[in-house]
Amino acid sequence: MNMETHIEADHDAEVRPAIGRFKRLSPWQRVTLVALPVVLIGTVGAKLISAPAPVAAPPPPMVTVAAPLIRQVSEWDDYVGRFAPSRTVEIRPRVAGEVTGIFFHDGDIVRKGQLLFTIDDRPFAAAVAEARANAASASSALALARTDLSRANRLIGDEAISAGEVDSLRAKVSAAVAALAAANARVRARSLDVEFTRVRAPIGGRISDRRVDAGNQVAGGEGTGGTVLTTINALDPIYFNFDGSEALYLKNQRARQPGAIPASVEIQLQDETEHRWKGKLDFTDNGLDQRSGTIRGRAILANPGYFLTPGMFGNMRLASGAKSDALLVPDASVQTDQARKVVLTVDSKGQVVAKPVTTGPVVDGLRVIRSGLNVNDRIVITGIQFAAPGSQVRTRVGKYSAEAGPAASGASVPTPGEATLGAR
Repeated sequence: MNMETHIEADHDAEVRPAIGRFKRLSPWQRVTLVALPVVLIGTVGAKLISAPAPVAAPPPPMVTVAAPLIRQVSEWDDYVGRFAPSRTVEIRPRVAGEVTGIFFHDGDIVRKGQLLFTIDDRPFAAAVAEARANAASASSALALARTDLSRANRLIGDEAISAGEVDSLRAKVSAAVAALAAANARVRARSLDVEFTRVRAPIGGRISDRRVDAGNQVAGGEGTGGTVLTTINALDPIYFNFDGSEALYLKNQRARQPGAIPASVEIQLQDETEHRWKGKLDFTDNGLDQRSGTIRGRAILANPGYFLTPGMFGNMRLASGAKSDALLVPDASVQTDQARKVVLTVDSKGQVVAKPVTTGPVVDGLRVIRSGLNVNDRIVITGIQFAAPGSQVRTRVGKYSAEAGPAASGASVPTPGEATLGAR
């Protein structure tokens, strides 16, 4: 009993100081000391009770895949050039004189042989009359010489005339024949001068404006000696002149087949969206320009309505080879990976694989793939943003066609090459 009493006394001795210290605390300190453990225990319990349940992993994203299209395409090379007349003539008079009449309106379409200008022909008509009079005199002299020779030939048998006199008469006949021929030639020359006073169109085409008005004196002459009256451009057919690089020239030379017909061309004007003007390659120069490294070429086109006019610009494409089979994919499916082009495909395990490809031109919104794909590949055509190389995806089969039209290009310069779908 004494031991138990001793133990209780010791316990009370330890508790009393602690109780005393608690009583010496202020009221708010006592409340904080009691409430703080309760708040900590409640907070921990609430977190344990409200902890969310584990979330399941999302399924792989869905993408649409399709096999590359196989189509026949005709490839073209692009050029820029200008239209030029197939023939151009400066109208100059061949005789001098006063312009008395103009028989066209500026800018008219004229036909070959149409009367354009007249020049005063009175001086030339007088010259013709004089030449004809000289021809008549020469004809009379020839007739007299022939009569004298005939008379002398009858006297030879009677030995009434010497052989020398007969030879002299024969020479006079020959001289008279020559004189008559010269007189007749002068008549024809003077008649030509009269004809040249009527200036006619040497070719058909569109005529320019008149450079002189009626009443002006013009100089005549051969070559460039005469006064320029106007010019005429032949526009049907019309030429299209262009320059090509050495690389494109080599490409076309290697693709050309022996005995092949001239390469076809198609031209697009500045305000057009299609290459609607058809023609053929007509001429290639015999050498490259060493300063620019280009070679001059020319195409010829029919222009029956004279719509095309010299000086107009155009974008021309030249067929660079025969039709060939090509793999086509949507242009949006071709991605750029640093310095290379890639197409995203999905393998049999549902994994995205990026395949490097060599691309060609765009055909109606579809990109020609020269190498890197085969017909059995499944390319990603929609959902490309969810298809990272190496990731897993779900697939559904889709399809696409060449009806979307040509892909828009931000560049103002034509692409190095184009292609069109071949006729089936």
